[in-house]
Amino acid sequence: MSQTSSTRTEAQSTLTRLTFALLLCAPLSASAETLTHEWVQDTKLYFTAPLRWDERNWLQFGASLAAIGVAHEYDSNVRDHFASSSNTASAPRSDPSLRDAAPAAAILAGTWALAFAWDDRAGYEEGRMMVEAGLFSVLSTELVKYAAGRRRPFETASVDDWSNGGDSFPSLHVSAAFAIGTVFAESGGDDYRWLRRLLGYGIAAGTGYARVEHGAHWLSDTVAGAALGLATAQFTLNRRSQRASDASLAVMPQPGGFRLTYTKQLDIH
Repeated sequence: MSQTSSTRTEAQSTLTRLTFALLLCAPLSASAETLTHEWVQDTKLYFTAPLRWDERNWLQFGASLAAIGVAHEYDSNVRDHFASSSNTASAPRSDPSLRDAAPAAAILAGTWALAFAWDDRAGYEEGRMMVEAGLFSVLSTELVKYAAGRRRPFETASVDDWSNGGDSFPSLHVSAAFAIGTVFAESGGDDYRWLRRLLGYGIAAGTGYARVEHGAHWLSDTVAGAALGLATAQFTLNRRSQRASDASLAVMPQPGGFRLTYTKQLDIH
Protein backbone atom coordinates (compact mmCIF):
# COMPACT_ATOMS: atom_id res chain seq x y z
CA MET A 1 0.00 0.00 0.00
CA SER A 2 1.37 3.44 -0.89
CA GLN A 3 2.42 5.98 1.72
CA THR A 4 -0.38 8.30 0.63
CA SER A 5 -2.98 5.56 1.03
CA SER A 6 -1.55 4.61 4.42
CA THR A 7 -1.70 8.20 5.62
CA ARG A 8 -5.29 8.57 4.42
CA THR A 9 -6.32 5.35 6.16
CA GLU A 10 -4.68 6.48 9.39
CA ALA A 11 -6.48 9.83 9.21
CA GLN A 12 -9.81 8.12 8.58
CA SER A 13 -9.24 5.79 11.52
CA THR A 14 -8.39 8.72 13.78
CA LEU A 15 -11.52 10.58 12.65
CA THR A 16 -13.68 7.56 13.47
CA ARG A 17 -12.25 7.30 16.97
CA LEU A 18 -12.74 10.99 17.61
CA THR A 19 -16.34 10.70 16.41
CA PHE A 20 -16.92 7.78 18.77
CA ALA A 21 -15.44 9.71 21.68
CA LEU A 22 -17.45 12.86 20.97
CA LEU A 23 -20.67 10.90 20.56
CA LEU A 24 -20.19 8.95 23.75
CA CYS A 25 -19.15 11.99 25.78
CA ALA A 26 -21.86 14.35 24.51
CA PRO A 27 -24.57 13.41 27.06
CA LEU A 28 -22.20 13.83 29.99
CA SER A 29 -22.07 17.62 30.12
CA ALA A 30 -25.34 18.06 31.99
CA SER A 31 -24.52 15.65 34.82
CA ALA A 32 -20.73 15.34 34.88
CA GLU A 33 -20.39 17.23 38.17
CA THR A 34 -22.68 14.96 40.15
CA LEU A 35 -21.33 11.77 38.58
CA THR A 36 -17.62 12.46 38.95
CA HIS A 37 -17.18 10.34 42.04
CA GLU A 38 -19.00 7.37 40.52
CA TRP A 39 -16.97 7.63 37.30
CA VAL A 40 -13.69 7.72 39.22
CA GLN A 41 -14.72 4.73 41.33
CA ASP A 42 -15.95 2.76 38.33
CA THR A 43 -12.80 3.50 36.34
CA LYS A 44 -10.60 2.27 39.18
CA LEU A 45 -12.68 -0.87 39.63
CA TYR A 46 -12.87 -1.55 35.89
CA PHE A 47 -9.14 -1.51 35.22
CA THR A 48 -8.36 -3.54 38.35
CA ALA A 49 -11.24 -6.01 37.85
CA PRO A 50 -9.00 -9.02 37.00
CA LEU A 51 -7.57 -8.83 40.53
CA ARG A 52 -11.04 -9.71 41.85
CA TRP A 53 -12.16 -12.25 39.25
CA ASP A 54 -13.77 -15.43 40.53
CA GLU A 55 -13.87 -18.85 38.87
CA ARG A 56 -16.77 -17.85 36.61
CA ASN A 57 -14.92 -14.79 35.37
CA TRP A 58 -11.79 -16.77 34.55
CA LEU A 59 -13.85 -19.39 32.74
CA GLN A 60 -15.48 -16.64 30.70
CA PHE A 61 -12.04 -15.20 29.91
CA GLY A 62 -10.78 -18.64 28.86
CA ALA A 63 -13.83 -19.20 26.65
CA SER A 64 -13.22 -15.82 24.99
CA LEU A 65 -9.59 -16.70 24.24
CA ALA A 66 -10.70 -20.04 22.81
CA ALA A 67 -13.29 -18.34 20.58
CA ILE A 68 -10.67 -15.87 19.34
CA GLY A 69 -8.29 -18.74 18.64
CA VAL A 70 -10.90 -20.64 16.62
CA ALA A 71 -11.79 -17.49 14.67
CA HIS A 72 -8.09 -16.91 13.94
CA GLU A 73 -7.93 -20.28 12.21
CA TYR A 74 -10.52 -19.06 9.72
CA ASP A 75 -9.20 -15.51 9.28
CA SER A 76 -7.63 -16.19 5.90
CA ASN A 77 -10.63 -18.12 4.55
CA VAL A 78 -13.09 -15.43 5.61
CA ARG A 79 -10.91 -12.69 4.15
CA ASP A 80 -10.69 -14.54 0.83
CA HIS A 81 -14.46 -15.04 0.82
CA PHE A 82 -15.13 -11.31 1.04
CA ALA A 83 -12.09 -10.22 -0.91
CA SER A 84 -12.41 -8.12 -4.04
CA SER A 85 -9.97 -6.23 -6.19
CA SER A 86 -11.07 -2.99 -4.51
CA ASN A 87 -10.14 -3.88 -0.94
CA THR A 88 -7.37 -6.46 -0.92
CA ALA A 89 -4.43 -4.50 -2.24
CA SER A 90 -5.43 -1.14 -0.82
CA ALA A 91 -7.90 0.48 1.52
CA PRO A 92 -11.59 0.40 0.51
CA ARG A 93 -12.44 3.10 -2.02
CA SER A 94 -14.93 4.71 0.37
CA ASP A 95 -14.37 4.61 4.10
CA PRO A 96 -17.24 2.70 5.76
CA SER A 97 -16.22 3.54 9.33
CA LEU A 98 -18.88 6.13 10.08
CA ARG A 99 -21.58 4.12 8.33
CA ASP A 100 -20.69 1.01 10.36
CA ALA A 101 -20.80 3.02 13.58
CA ALA A 102 -24.22 4.51 12.85
CA PRO A 103 -26.47 1.69 14.22
CA ALA A 104 -24.82 1.63 17.66
CA ALA A 105 -24.80 5.43 17.69
CA ALA A 106 -28.52 5.41 16.89
CA ILE A 107 -29.27 3.19 19.90
CA LEU A 108 -27.36 5.53 22.18
CA ALA A 109 -28.82 8.73 20.74
CA GLY A 110 -32.33 7.28 20.70
CA THR A 111 -32.14 6.25 24.35
CA TRP A 112 -31.10 9.74 25.43
CA ALA A 113 -33.67 11.40 23.17
CA LEU A 114 -36.55 9.36 24.60
CA ALA A 115 -35.34 9.88 28.15
CA PHE A 116 -35.25 13.65 27.55
CA ALA A 117 -38.64 13.69 25.83
CA TRP A 118 -40.34 11.72 28.62
CA ASP A 119 -38.16 13.05 31.44
CA ASP A 120 -37.54 9.39 32.28
CA ARG A 121 -35.05 8.87 35.13
CA ALA A 122 -34.61 5.20 34.23
CA GLY A 123 -33.89 6.20 30.64
CA TYR A 124 -31.24 8.68 31.75
CA GLU A 125 -29.59 5.96 33.85
CA GLU A 126 -29.67 3.54 30.94
CA GLY A 127 -28.10 6.15 28.67
CA ARG A 128 -25.43 6.89 31.27
CA MET A 129 -24.55 3.19 31.46
CA MET A 130 -24.30 3.02 27.67
CA VAL A 131 -21.89 5.96 27.75
CA GLU A 132 -19.81 4.38 30.50
CA ALA A 133 -19.68 0.97 28.83
CA GLY A 134 -18.88 2.57 25.49
CA LEU A 135 -16.07 4.69 26.88
CA PHE A 136 -14.50 1.81 28.81
CA SER A 137 -14.64 -0.45 25.76
CA VAL A 138 -13.04 2.24 23.56
CA LEU A 139 -10.23 2.83 26.06
CA SER A 140 -9.59 -0.90 26.50
CA THR A 141 -9.65 -1.52 22.76
CA GLU A 142 -7.13 1.24 22.10
CA LEU A 143 -4.76 -0.19 24.72
CA VAL A 144 -4.96 -3.68 23.21
CA LYS A 145 -4.58 -2.28 19.68
CA TYR A 146 -1.37 -0.53 20.70
CA ALA A 147 0.02 -3.70 22.28
CA ALA A 148 -1.01 -6.02 19.42
CA GLY A 149 -0.02 -3.83 16.46
CA ARG A 150 -1.80 -6.11 13.98
CA ARG A 151 -2.17 -4.91 10.42
CA ARG A 152 -5.54 -4.90 8.68
CA PRO A 153 -6.62 -7.31 5.92
CA PHE A 154 -6.21 -4.66 3.22
CA GLU A 155 -2.69 -3.87 4.49
CA THR A 156 -1.22 -7.38 4.50
CA ALA A 157 -1.91 -10.88 3.23
CA SER A 158 -0.57 -12.46 6.43
CA VAL A 159 -2.99 -13.24 9.23
CA ASP A 160 -0.09 -13.10 11.69
CA ASP A 161 1.27 -9.66 10.88
CA TRP A 162 1.49 -8.54 14.53
CA SER A 163 3.64 -5.94 16.30
CA ASN A 164 3.98 -3.99 13.09
CA GLY A 165 2.28 -0.71 13.95
CA GLY A 166 -1.18 -1.81 12.85
CA ASP A 167 -4.48 -1.11 14.57
CA SER A 168 -6.67 -4.03 13.48
CA PHE A 169 -6.95 -6.11 16.67
CA PRO A 170 -9.46 -5.87 18.24
CA SER A 171 -12.23 -4.04 16.38
CA LEU A 172 -13.19 -0.77 18.07
CA HIS A 173 -16.51 -0.62 16.20
CA VAL A 174 -17.50 -4.07 17.42
CA SER A 175 -16.38 -3.62 21.03
CA ALA A 176 -18.32 -0.35 21.32
CA ALA A 177 -21.36 -1.82 19.55
CA PHE A 178 -21.47 -4.84 21.87
CA ALA A 179 -20.92 -2.67 24.96
CA ILE A 180 -23.77 -0.32 24.02
CA GLY A 181 -25.98 -3.06 22.57
CA THR A 182 -25.66 -5.32 25.61
CA VAL A 183 -26.61 -2.54 28.03
CA PHE A 184 -29.62 -1.80 25.83
CA ALA A 185 -30.55 -5.49 25.62
CA GLU A 186 -30.38 -6.15 29.36
CA SER A 187 -31.90 -2.89 30.66
CA GLY A 188 -35.51 -1.86 31.09
CA GLY A 189 -38.48 -4.08 31.94
CA ASP A 190 -38.99 -7.68 30.91
CA ASP A 191 -42.14 -7.04 28.86
CA TYR A 192 -40.14 -6.29 25.71
CA ARG A 193 -36.92 -8.08 26.65
CA TRP A 194 -37.01 -10.17 23.45
CA LEU A 195 -37.22 -7.03 21.32
CA ARG A 196 -34.45 -5.29 23.23
CA ARG A 197 -32.18 -8.31 22.83
CA LEU A 198 -33.03 -8.68 19.17
CA LEU A 199 -32.11 -5.04 18.51
CA GLY A 200 -29.15 -4.78 20.87
CA TYR A 201 -27.36 -8.01 20.01
CA GLY A 202 -28.54 -7.95 16.39
CA ILE A 203 -27.06 -4.51 15.72
CA ALA A 204 -23.82 -5.47 17.47
CA ALA A 205 -23.48 -8.70 15.46
CA GLY A 206 -24.37 -6.83 12.27
CA THR A 207 -21.59 -4.35 12.99
CA GLY A 208 -19.10 -7.21 13.26
CA TYR A 209 -20.28 -8.69 9.97
CA ALA A 210 -20.03 -5.32 8.23
CA ARG A 211 -16.46 -4.74 9.42
CA VAL A 212 -15.35 -8.12 8.04
CA GLU A 213 -17.31 -7.73 4.81
CA HIS A 214 -15.73 -4.32 4.15
CA GLY A 215 -12.25 -5.76 4.60
CA ALA A 216 -11.57 -3.50 7.60
CA HIS A 217 -10.95 -6.36 10.04
CA TRP A 218 -10.06 -10.01 10.33
CA LEU A 219 -12.72 -12.31 11.75
CA SER A 220 -10.75 -12.76 14.99
CA ASP A 221 -10.59 -8.97 15.40
CA THR A 222 -14.38 -8.83 15.58
CA VAL A 223 -14.63 -11.82 17.93
CA ALA A 224 -12.14 -10.16 20.29
CA GLY A 225 -14.07 -6.89 20.06
CA ALA A 226 -17.33 -8.67 20.87
CA ALA A 227 -15.80 -10.40 23.90
CA LEU A 228 -14.37 -7.12 25.18
CA GLY A 229 -17.64 -5.25 24.66
CA LEU A 230 -19.71 -7.94 26.37
CA ALA A 231 -17.39 -8.07 29.37
CA THR A 232 -17.41 -4.28 29.67
CA ALA A 233 -21.20 -4.10 29.54
CA GLN A 234 -21.41 -6.87 32.12
CA PHE A 235 -19.17 -4.86 34.44
CA THR A 236 -21.29 -1.73 33.98
CA LEU A 237 -24.54 -3.57 34.62
CA ASN A 238 -23.10 -5.21 37.74
CA ARG A 239 -22.01 -1.81 39.04
CA ARG A 240 -25.55 -0.52 38.60
CA SER A 241 -26.87 -3.45 40.64
CA GLN A 242 -24.32 -2.81 43.35
CA ARG A 243 -25.20 0.86 43.57
CA ALA A 244 -28.90 0.00 43.73
CA SER A 245 -28.29 -2.41 46.60
CA ASP A 246 -26.38 0.28 48.50
CA ALA A 247 -29.42 2.56 48.57
CA SER A 248 -33.03 1.91 49.47
CA LEU A 249 -36.23 3.94 49.57
CA ALA A 250 -39.08 2.87 51.85
CA VAL A 251 -42.53 4.12 52.82
CA MET A 252 -43.39 3.35 56.44
CA PRO A 253 -46.95 3.74 57.80
CA GLN A 254 -47.33 5.73 61.01
CA PRO A 255 -50.18 7.35 62.91
CA GLY A 256 -51.66 10.12 60.82
CA GLY A 257 -49.89 9.22 57.57
CA PHE A 258 -46.70 7.78 56.17
CA ARG A 259 -42.99 8.28 56.66
CA LEU A 260 -40.61 8.23 53.69
CA THR A 261 -37.12 6.94 54.52
CA TYR A 262 -34.02 6.79 52.36
CA THR A 263 -31.01 4.70 53.29
CA LYS A 264 -27.61 5.00 51.61
CA GLN A 265 -24.53 2.95 52.44
CA LEU A 266 -21.43 5.11 52.67
CA ASP A 267 -17.84 3.96 52.24
CA ILE A 268 -15.74 5.69 54.90
CA HIS A 269 -12.00 5.19 54.77
